[in-house]
Amino acid sequence: MEIISGGVCAAKGFRAAGVRCGIRRSRTKKDLALIVSDVPANAAAVYTTNLVKGAPLTVTKAHLADGRAQAVICNSGNANTCNANGIDIAEQMSALAAEALALRPEDVVVASTGVIGQPLDIAPIAAGIAPLAAALSAEGSGDACEAIMTTDTKKKEIAVAFTLGGKVCHLGGIAKGSGMIHPNMATMLVFLTTDAAISAPMLQKALSGDIRNTFNMTSVDGDTSTNDMVTILANGLAGNDEVTAEGEDFTAFMKALNTVNVWLCRAIAADGEGATKLLECAVTGAADEAAAKTVAKSVVCSSLTKAAMFGGDANWGRVLCAIGYSGAAVDVGKVGMSFRSAAGCVEVCRDGAGVPFSEEEAAKVLREDEIEILVTLGDGGAAATAWGCDLTYEYVKINGEYRT
Repeated sequence: MEIISGGVCAAKGFRAAGVRCGIRRSRTKKDLALIVSDVPANAAAVYTTNLVKGAPLTVTKAHLADGRAQAVICNSGNANTCNANGIDIAEQMSALAAEALALRPEDVVVASTGVIGQPLDIAPIAAGIAPLAAALSAEGSGDACEAIMTTDTKKKEIAVAFTLGGKVCHLGGIAKGSGMIHPNMATMLVFLTTDAAISAPMLQKALSGDIRNTFNMTSVDGDTSTNDMVTILANGLAGNDEVTAEGEDFTAFMKALNTVNVWLCRAIAADGEGATKLLECAVTGAADEAAAKTVAKSVVCSSLTKAAMFGGDANWGRVLCAIGYSGAAVDVGKVGMSFRSAAGCVEVCRDGAGVPFSEEEAAKVLREDEIEILVTLGDGGAAATAWGCDLTYEYVKINGEYRT
């Protein structure tokens, strides 16, 4: 497998674009994105578990009931959530995109992100459709990625090349996510594309299976969003024999999907609102996978741990505390812990108790912008990894002023 450029346009037959249509107050930021496949594609999606859901999710679920789609339209700046006419607006968005692309509205995935509870005017979107469709190109992934960003500070796009049945396939994705990021799907917008031939049921199986170890293990602030989802379109233009069951090709596809999703998870966590550091908690020695995941997520969600990492304070007691209240059945007397980064590794806890370590060396390790929190439980052979970020003054500032 090889990391390549191109994002959602790396796969054959996909084009993308992003333009500014005027939804956002900014006079420069793009706010309307479009991704389209040259041919109909199999499709799958996973959605937020929040009971308050944006209208676009309801519309998209209905459109993907047949496991098919050919385009994705997404606006930023307004979430189209808790609006009396939200469903109608989302349907109009898909109809406008479909008309411009000569597709059925039912073959369009609709997404929105931004402020909740504010009416979304269809006028700027309607005016932006023609220039958006005209801008579609095989080099448009970056523009589409920019157009779905809200408080993100960096574009998040990646692609890989891999082989199925002797045919070179491609899988790429773009994502937005900086705040309201918390495990249990989906808490961000992620759009994935592939030219691999894979049936809709197997595509859904692959996506639903992979998110348990990727997006469901990512947290920025403990708030699960109302709008977000992960979608994938597979148009089959790579020419491989269609994957219709588990086996060697399905395993290879899963590996490619996981590579892309892990990269996007790390990028989302590292770009958390106000964040200065990416945190990765790797748990080993758990009694089972469920326990490992529970502990890892508890650590990256701990506000006290996140604050300590921001300050470069090797306060390992906060990590142990998060393990203790996680709900996992853990023998605390067996827990070991280390902090690791590009600057080195320092052991801070063994058998549930502190060990002598250099505060100066620990501070050096924690000054890096990527920090690993290594936890060993001593209860078995299961492992899990979760991703998060530090908690900074800037996070409060961003969210204190988000709507105004």
